[in-house]
Amino acid sequence: MHYVISGLKSSDFAHLYGRDDEYLAQHNARRVLASPDSALPDRIGLKDVPSGENAILLNHTYQPAQSPYHGQHAIFIHEGCIKSGLFYNEIPEYLAKRQLSLRAFNIEHCIIAAELATGEDIEPMVLTLLQMPETAYIHAHTARYGCYLAAIRKQEG
Repeated sequence: MHYVISGLKSSDFAHLYGRDDEYLAQHNARRVLASPDSALPDRIGLKDVPSGENAILLNHTYQPAQSPYHGQHAIFIHEGCIKSGLFYNEIPEYLAKRQLSLRAFNIEHCIIAAELATGEDIEPMVLTLLQMPETAYIHAHTARYGCYLAAIRKQEG
C-alpha cells in the first residue's frame, strides 16, 4: 500500500509573514523564536523550525468537515515557509521522533480507529489503519498535547 503525508498550504498563512505583533494578535497569532531546545513543529514543511528562526503560533482548523469531529487547535508554522512537505511512502523525521496519536477517519469524517505509535512503529500502524476498508484518511497528532501534525492519505500506484 502506498501513502502520502502532506503539510499545510503556505498560501493559507502567507498574509501573516513579516507582519507586526498587532496584526498577528488580530488573527489570534503570535511570533515565537525557535531555540535549540524548542523543537517547534512546522505544519507546512513538516520539519522543526530551525533554532534562531521565527515560528508563528496560531489557531488552525485542521478538521473543517461538518461532523462531530470538526476540530481546531494551536499549531506552529515556520514564518516564511513556502514549500509544503510531501513524503511518499516515508515517515519524516518530524513525525518519527514524536509519540503520535494516529486517528483514522471515514468518508463521513468520523473517527473509526485511533492508535498511539512512536518511531519505527509508526509506519506499520499507518499501513494497518490505511488497510481498513473504511479509512479515508489519517490525521497525525502529538500524543501529549493533541496538536495536529499532518494528514496521511492512501496513494494510488
